[in-house]
Formats: sequence, C-alpha cells, structure tokens
Amino acid sequence: MNTPLEMPLEMKNSFLAIGGCPVSATIQIIGGKWKVVILYLISYKISRFSEIHRLIEGISKKTLTEQLRELESDGIISRKVYAEVPPRVEYAMTEKGLTLRPIIFAMRDWGLEFGADKMGCKK
Repeated sequence: MNTPLEMPLEMKNSFLAIGGCPVSATIQIIGGKWKVVILYLISYKISRFSEIHRLIEGISKKTLTEQLRELESDGIISRKVYAEVPPRVEYAMTEKGLTLRPIIFAMRDWGLEFGADKMGCKK
C-alpha cells in the first residue's frame, strides 16, 4: 500500500503565500475537456483550424474557437493571419506554451499505457 506523501513545510508556506495552489492555476489555464488535446496537436505542428477540428472528435467549431482564443489570451499559443483569399490562420505554441510540452507528453504517455480505450483523437 502506498504511503501518502507529506507536503514539505516550505511548500505549505509558498501555497499560503501565493494564495492558492499552483496546480489549480495550471488547470485554470489548460484545464477542461479540450485544451490539452488542442495543445497536443499544435505541439506537433498541426496548426490550421480545420485540421484541428477534423482530428478532435466531438468538438464544435464554436467551442474550438473559444478554446483557441482562451489559449491565445493566456499566452500559450499565437495566432498568425495570412493576407490570402481565402484567409489562412495558423496557430503555434509560444515560448510559454512550449514549457507545457513535458506535461502534455507525460499525459500522452500515461494515456497510451492506461487509457487507450478512452482516447479523444480520431485514429
């Protein structure tokens, strides 16, 4: 049986000093049903709205648009509009967003090992 971890005093003090949990702050930015999946795809240079929409089963265009805007607003992704007809928009990870890659890839690895039957991306 696993023994519960004891939070070190310095972590408790920093938790109190910042007024909340840093894990909660992270979840507030990348949490929800779709954001991590969106970031996973963008991290592999799948950058066009239509590509992302096609690969994520069950997401509406409205929800995808909202999630992309929130990620852009939080500085996790950038949006580049090309002056073409029809207009082309591409998304990319920012430097801040790239710092999430180890977390996203750890989630991918965990999902491959323990959650393959519940994957949210089309095969």
